[in-house]
Amino acid sequence: MAVALNGMKISQAYLEGKPVKETKALMAELCRHFYTLGWVSGTGGSITIKVHDDSIPKSHQIILTAPSGVQKERMEPEDMYVLFQDGSVLSDPSPKPYPHKPPKCSDCSPLFMKAYEMRDAGAVYHSHGIESCLVTMINPLSKEFRITHMEMIKGIKGHGYYDELVVPIIENTAYEYELTDSFAKAIEAYPKTSAVLVRNHGVFVWGDSWISAKTQSECYHYLFDAAIKLHQMGLDWSTPDHGPIHGARRGLSLAGESNLSVKARKTDGEIDPFPRCVVLDIEGTTTPISFVSEVLFPYARDNVGRHLSATYDTPDTKNDIKLLRSQVRFLWSCNVKIQSDLEQGIAGAVPVPQDDAGKEEVIAAIVANVDAMIKADRKITALKELQGHIWKTGYENNELEGIVFDDVPEALEKWHALGIKVYIYSSGSRLAQRLIFGKTNYGDLRKYLSGFFDTTVGNKKETPSYVNISESLGVDKPSDILFVTDVYQEATAAKAAGLEVIISIRPGNGPLPENHEFKTIKSFSEI
Repeated sequence: MAVALNGMKISQAYLEGKPVKETKALMAELCRHFYTLGWVSGTGGSITIKVHDDSIPKSHQIILTAPSGVQKERMEPEDMYVLFQDGSVLSDPSPKPYPHKPPKCSDCSPLFMKAYEMRDAGAVYHSHGIESCLVTMINPLSKEFRITHMEMIKGIKGHGYYDELVVPIIENTAYEYELTDSFAKAIEAYPKTSAVLVRNHGVFVWGDSWISAKTQSECYHYLFDAAIKLHQMGLDWSTPDHGPIHGARRGLSLAGESNLSVKARKTDGEIDPFPRCVVLDIEGTTTPISFVSEVLFPYARDNVGRHLSATYDTPDTKNDIKLLRSQVRFLWSCNVKIQSDLEQGIAGAVPVPQDDAGKEEVIAAIVANVDAMIKADRKITALKELQGHIWKTGYENNELEGIVFDDVPEALEKWHALGIKVYIYSSGSRLAQRLIFGKTNYGDLRKYLSGFFDTTVGNKKETPSYVNISESLGVDKPSDILFVTDVYQEATAAKAAGLEVIISIRPGNGPLPENHEFKTIKSFSEI
């Protein structure tokens, strides 16, 4: 017997086969484990996992979901529902005798389907853990949970220690299925999130696989618990140094103001609003162009071969080679093939052989392509990732030191004291950005920075990139963000996205068009 959906047949033998059986057993085991953590007590919470099968595209893999209203710690593999990708039931469990309730598919199923559909998830967990409930109650008006500079942030996909983690909060309803629309809107509005909090209720967390979802769920609960305890201690978990809530602003906040609207008085008694966030370019803004063009780029170019040879078998280098090989020969974007460097006839592009051609041949081809890319000053992710890893070695060996203008450290410290979050947006990789600010001529400045953006959010001269940043930061309106850059096209793109913009005039920067109408500064002290 076989059933079909969209032309795909699923046999009874497959439903009784090893992949499905193992996933059902795994779900029962996870539910017991989550019960011991307090995530699914009182029949609350739920869990769903796609049956991984290499022979079936992920978009067509069947979904297993735990039933609703049952004791999760007592569930058996045969209690799981089997669903098609669209959420329709393919197989349901048999009823159990009294006092068990008749089986019912999870009330969370419509929300699970949204995570599968909108984020290509491999597993979704819904927890009623007390920390995920209480953390939404600290500020009943907040639409977001924010935390930064905590080690466990590194366990959340796409985030590092210095990044600010932002989780949207949606309002609870009487029935979980009624959350579907607001849940989907939160996923759309926060493209970087892998979780959605429900006020006074719990949290939904998803990942590429059951392991990723489990790891991230544990990290989220840890961070929620940490925020609650820091709050009890009078500390602000959303600031880099977790300093006292009132002390972080050093008395500059006005009575009755919220953290979302920091202001300071002018001498005549007027009130000027500060930006909620500052986003800074690096080259020509915080750092001389000459440092990038005369120090970093030559160092990367001159050390490509040495670096690849020394690190050839490491995961980072293997991934760098894979990215560069794709850039040169098989370039894809959003699952659509676009012209690669060879197809476009890019000057200096040469084929990168497969690994079986031998280490030396692969390295020689990579060196040739990288040299051509650097000479053309190309802003592509494949190149930036490799450069970042080369520079990392240079900083670790004390062969490199980041350079910032003299006015930068003081400005960063001032903004930090005012509670203004500062981020970096550069065409260099996030790793390269951290390296520059982690070891500068003024020491480690990363304690003043809340996060880093690179070209994975988009090209710096395109407006959607700044829209993505605004959505990621979760500001009330884009004008809450001040963007500082030395490039007119970047300023124009950011302004079109609604950001406030200032152009930096530094020694060595390029000329600006006449009548450009942007405010300009020669020092951060003017901001």
